[in-house]
Amino acid sequence: MQPLSIYKTLVFDCDGVVLNSNQLKIQAYFHVAIKFGASEVQAQALVDHHVRLGGISRYPKFEYFLCDIMQLAVTDQAMQGLLDSFTTEVKRLLTDCEIAPDLMRVREANPNAKWMIISGGDQAELRDIFQHRGIDTLFDAGIYGSPDNKDAILAREVGLGHIAQPALFIGDSRYDHQASTNAGLDFVFLSAWTDVEGWQDYCATHKIAVFNHLGNLI
Repeated sequence: MQPLSIYKTLVFDCDGVVLNSNQLKIQAYFHVAIKFGASEVQAQALVDHHVRLGGISRYPKFEYFLCDIMQLAVTDQAMQGLLDSFTTEVKRLLTDCEIAPDLMRVREANPNAKWMIISGGDQAELRDIFQHRGIDTLFDAGIYGSPDNKDAILAREVGLGHIAQPALFIGDSRYDHQASTNAGLDFVFLSAWTDVEGWQDYCATHKIAVFNHLGNLI
């Protein structure tokens, strides 16, 4: 990582970076699985799968839930029911969750940088939540999420010239690191709200700069 002030674009993951929402998403997966008819063991299996695939969208996770955990066909009806239930649960939980307290200080430290969200969360849902929380205008380069994955979004936005270099991705998962590195962005890992098991060893192995909260970047 270079000094924050030199970056022309800052790309943020959402959960665990801008919002303290990782544990809330875990609750949402568990509750949606139970509502669908899963046992507590099956619901926990979905949660474990979600945590293993940090930063990946809900679509393949629910496909795995139906096919591998519940041993059911992956139908459009079943998927839509799970997705709708999850969206309702997430919007309820994220309406009041903690926003990174140093978000405005980071903006003030590099006022000319473009800001972008690239998340595994649903794109329309993210935009609604950010608007409701009054922070959508901070991300003047766009708020993007699933069903496109982070690799696809980064490739598209880099190709369109919307991510000016040098650019920094601020994330809290292995996938954040892998996707941003593949796209040619610098990367830092935020540890305070991550739900990734073994992140210390992963970051040490890959020589990743680690910070606790956003404010430590300044």
